[in-house]
This record gives sequence, structure tokens and C-alpha cells, in this order.
Amino acid sequence: MPDLVSPNRGHGLVEILDRVLDKGLVIAGDIKINLANVELLTIQVRLLVCSIDKAEQIGLNWWRHDPRLTANPTGPAMPAGELERRLERIERRLEALAEREAPDSPAAPKRKRSTE
Repeated sequence: MPDLVSPNRGHGLVEILDRVLDKGLVIAGDIKINLANVELLTIQVRLLVCSIDKAEQIGLNWWRHDPRLTANPTGPAMPAGELERRLERIERRLEALAEREAPDSPAAPKRKRSTE
């Protein structure tokens, strides 16, 4: 009889959460802000709460292909040594730019000035 009067809230919450994650829960709503019959802002809210298994079952698996969320992006891999070649090319360009900007520096070759 005591269980009927005051059921254990933790147990009930776990059951509710288990059911929501198993079946899924969709919350949809629109917020519109109008001023003098002129629509200023519309916010559409669509929220799906479910387990990963349920999401994959219904065809939602965007997190598997998002490079920000995956450890190994599925994009094309860079050939071996390509990164080093790119870095060397960038360093050479930076050195050439630095020499052009500071011709009087000791590292830069001295130019002969013509006195005509």
C-alpha cells in the first residue's frame, strides 16, 4: 500500500526516460513575432529526443559523417609526404617575402645601387 500512496519518483523517472529514448519524442513549435501585421521574426523549433540506436533506425546518422564529431574523417587522405612538401613551399615563400620587405637586413643579399 505505501508504494501506491507515494511511488518512488526515481524509478518512475527512469522508466519514463527509458521509454522516451526507446520510442522517441518529437517537439515541434513555431515562434512568430509580428508588429502591425508585419512579420519580423519566425523561429521554427524541431526537436527529436531518442537513443542513438533509434535515430539510426529511422535514418538519422549525421554525426557519423561530421568531421567535427568523428575521430577519423571520411574525406580523402593526403598522400604521404604531401604535408611536408606543402610546408616547405610555404616556408620558401615566406622567406622570399621577408627578403623583399627588408632589403637592408643582414640575411638579405645586398643590392648594388647605381649612381648615374
